Amino acid sequence: MRLGVLDVGSNTVHLQVVDAHPGARPSPASSQKVELRLHEYLNKEGDITPEGVVLLETAIADAISHAREFQTEEILAFATSAIRDAKNGKEILDQINQRFEIDLQVLSGDDEARMTFFAVRRWLGWSSGRLLVLDIGGGSLEIAVGDDESAEATVSLPLGASRLTREYLGSDPHISKEIKALESYVAEQIKESVPRDIMDHFADHFVATSKTFRTLARLSEHWFGDNAKYLKINSLNKMIPKLQAMSNKERAELPGVSQSRARQIVAGAIVAHTAMEKLQINELEICPWALREGIVLRWLDWMER
Repeated sequence: MRLGVLDVGSNTVHLQVVDAHPGARPSPASSQKVELRLHEYLNKEGDITPEGVVLLETAIADAISHAREFQTEEILAFATSAIRDAKNGKEILDQINQRFEIDLQVLSGDDEARMTFFAVRRWLGWSSGRLLVLDIGGGSLEIAVGDDESAEATVSLPLGASRLTREYLGSDPHISKEIKALESYVAEQIKESVPRDIMDHFADHFVATSKTFRTLARLSEHWFGDNAKYLKINSLNKMIPKLQAMSNKERAELPGVSQSRARQIVAGAIVAHTAMEKLQINELEICPWALREGIVLRWLDWMER
């Protein structure tokens, strides 16, 4: 079966076309991505602006056209924190679903964490033991822990790299006052909002997903010769000052760092480091599967019932 997975995130509108059937590994067939950064189109009232809505609908129209070109049988469509946070999010969803005849649904932060955890468990298998999984998106940070395919505990915090960059890091290069304010906010959020059953995780295996973590791991390989399949907190300690001192243009010239990611990578690195420090994690394994794969795998499980 050929499926289209439409992910309306805070940074991008991303369509992944996959060939999948129950009991098999989903196989990517095509991908289309539009960098939109929806959080930047939130006005002071918390609504996505008309300009943002037009750009969103254009991106979705292109994604659906791409899905039809590749003869998808079903489109699994979901939205995350940008739509979830917008006061006019429901109105926008209703308008999109009516216009394009799809079923775009908003995932809660806990749903994001659970689906991502599920994908990581399927990728790593039972031998990986008790998992602690972290995912930094554009708008939020998700953490999940558990022994089984379903996470025992989850939390979603407003610590996405795009959101924090917009709210705290306006200078280029970033000034120390901004950095200190951001570090204090992230540390406070994690200390006050991560539940005790996640802080006392007793995990065997520590895992990260998302483009932010993959980019940081690649930079640790570039600068320090680390294995890009892992991210070490010691490498983050050395990396963050280097990134802070650079301009957006200089960061965009680093391997694997796009122009849009260059603006967000310092905030992402601070969130990653703080989360690892507070959760007492020395090293994270980078998992290639995340939320989109979790959505596909869960849907296939439902189809088998």
